[in-house]
Amino acid sequence: MSRYRLLPSPAQEAALRDHCGHARFTWNLAVEQHSHWRPGRTSAPGYLEQCRQLTAARAEHPWLAAGSQMVQQQALRDFAQATAAFFDPENRAGRPSWRKAGRNGGFRVVAVKPGEVRRLSRHTGEVRVPKAGWVRFRWSRPVPPGAKSYRITLDRTGRWHVAFAVIPDPIAGPGNGQTVGIDRGVAVSAALSTGEMLTAPGLSLGRRQRLRRLQRRLARARPGSNRRARVKLAIARLRARETDRRKDWAEKASRDIARRFDLIRVEDLQIRNMTRSAKGTRENPGRNVRQKAGLNREIMRSGWGLLVRRLEDKAPGRVEKINPAFTSQRCSACGYVDGKSRESQAVFRCTACGFACNADVNAARNIAAGHAVTARGGDGVARPVNREPQLLLQSA
Repeated sequence: MSRYRLLPSPAQEAALRDHCGHARFTWNLAVEQHSHWRPGRTSAPGYLEQCRQLTAARAEHPWLAAGSQMVQQQALRDFAQATAAFFDPENRAGRPSWRKAGRNGGFRVVAVKPGEVRRLSRHTGEVRVPKAGWVRFRWSRPVPPGAKSYRITLDRTGRWHVAFAVIPDPIAGPGNGQTVGIDRGVAVSAALSTGEMLTAPGLSLGRRQRLRRLQRRLARARPGSNRRARVKLAIARLRARETDRRKDWAEKASRDIARRFDLIRVEDLQIRNMTRSAKGTRENPGRNVRQKAGLNREIMRSGWGLLVRRLEDKAPGRVEKINPAFTSQRCSACGYVDGKSRESQAVFRCTACGFACNADVNAARNIAAGHAVTARGGDGVARPVNREPQLLLQSA
């Protein structure tokens, strides 16, 4: 996907909002139809049957017929693809759910012809949108050739974007045979085996304080009031700024790593399980719920999954996932495994050989070496290394 900032005029923005409303209405109707399905009943209508029903609905409702049939049909196709992904055992997608106004705004346009995307000046281009005409966007980089479809989205801050559905070419490896290991953490977002520390940027101290003030003000605002809407918009803008910074960091870091190393090894972390809530149930309430919630927020802010996903997109076939067991307790110099070697979050000092290093860099070196430590502490191939340390005799 190649995304650009869309700059519609007020009249064009009204037409785009109508498209978003029609696409959301069509999607929610499909969700409602499938919500009545139960095992043993007749199967819910598929894409072709829903398209026929859409034609009948457009003939009955003039407000729906005033919109673009392509936009509405593509909403049904998107729902069909989401449903197929949900029932795919190899896909971890969730069940298609309801779309809410102001949160899931967007629509897709297909069958784009070459002349429907053009450049006007150095920093401006325009794209032809059904029922809206030529809409300008920022030409921040060249539009990839061969784009057959695009998606227009509206975020919570009121920003419009257009994304052209073109898969970019992967980044070729440098051919130097070098391998890098990446250890992901909270204090340091990503530590490389070369000793580099990468930290995902967030909001500044002043903006974090303003965010807390706005959240307290939101809690006091009356539901449905204009004041509450203004506060929610201000909070959304701060959240969007934080998200944009994290995405920009992930794009630059993944591109740099993919260009410098032939093989990239990361931990095979189950982030969804790691960020699961600890509140428990009414019968079995959880413990340290607030602390776990804070840890979950920091994990999500560090962009663990985003960084690995972009690496897999830019360097396909060159990213390996390593078992993370005991990588932070194993000495990268002698291979001895001991939890006491991890003196603090940032300090690792081997209790066997005395090797001292940054804890995250030590773990990254173990990941780069591909060490998969078993429950006993051995590497599964050679002898176990978690025995009592022995004196190393140096030969003359």
